[in-house]
Amino acid sequence: MTESIKKILWATDFSDEAQEALLYTEAFARAFKAQVVALHVVPDFSPALYDAAEVIKGEIAERVASVKEEKKKKIKDIEKSKSISIKAIIKEGNPAKKIIETSEKEKADLIVLGRRGLSAVEKLFIGSVANKVLRNSSIPLLLIPKNHAQPRFKKILVPTDFSDQEEKERDYAWKLAKKFDSHLLLLHVLELHDYKFPPRVLDEMFEKVEQRLKQRKKREREDIQVSEKVFHSINAALGITDYAEENKADMIVMSTCVQSQWERFFLGSTTEKVISFSSVPVLAIPPSYWE
Repeated sequence: MTESIKKILWATDFSDEAQEALLYTEAFARAFKAQVVALHVVPDFSPALYDAAEVIKGEIAERVASVKEEKKKKIKDIEKSKSISIKAIIKEGNPAKKIIETSEKEKADLIVLGRRGLSAVEKLFIGSVANKVLRNSSIPLLLIPKNHAQPRFKKILVPTDFSDQEEKERDYAWKLAKKFDSHLLLLHVLELHDYKFPPRVLDEMFEKVEQRLKQRKKREREDIQVSEKVFHSINAALGITDYAEENKADMIVMSTCVQSQWERFFLGSTTEKVISFSSVPVLAIPPSYWE
């Protein structure tokens, strides 16, 4: 499906993270010869303000129009400094909702945005714009953490859990690796939680997982370097982020988990946890993308 990355939506609030996300947008646009659409969402005013006098509503509308023109000009100035063409779209309203709406209307194949950090409480009960887009997007989403300015694709980490979607997920990463000439790291995290196992038992558990890895469908290697690894950790998210950091992965590609809304509200999916704590970019693929 990666051959169809023809349009990329770069969601920007002009923060440092958004500018770093633009660098990744450029890299993908060049690799796939894709069109770039830049979206900036102007915050909507409280509905209560629109009950004010006509003169006040007029001033509000005038100010919003001025801000929109200012932001559109800013995007055009950015375009002049880049080697790619950028279509500017300015909307007003809820950022996450407008990002989803615009990606659907523009028929984007990938959304790229910076991961804005929030407090642990806000992440758990409210969710950042990135989390809201992640939970509602029907197309892949690439999230860039702060201070990750220079795009690199030497190593792409692909967590694997032997799920039904695994082959499609690996295929997506495989094609990315071909485009960027990357080394694929296929990782299975053996979740031990808080249990302590004797070395003999742990060795047997590793051996069984490694056998399952060998039994999976083999594919033509072509010119791509592929490594398969079993790694143990307390949980999958921690194992993925730790392994990515220890092995200097440049990007993580993984599907979002299908969970009940109740469970996701309180715990968050493994993908959301990885995105929250990873120091490298995460490309998340929603289950609906395969439908």
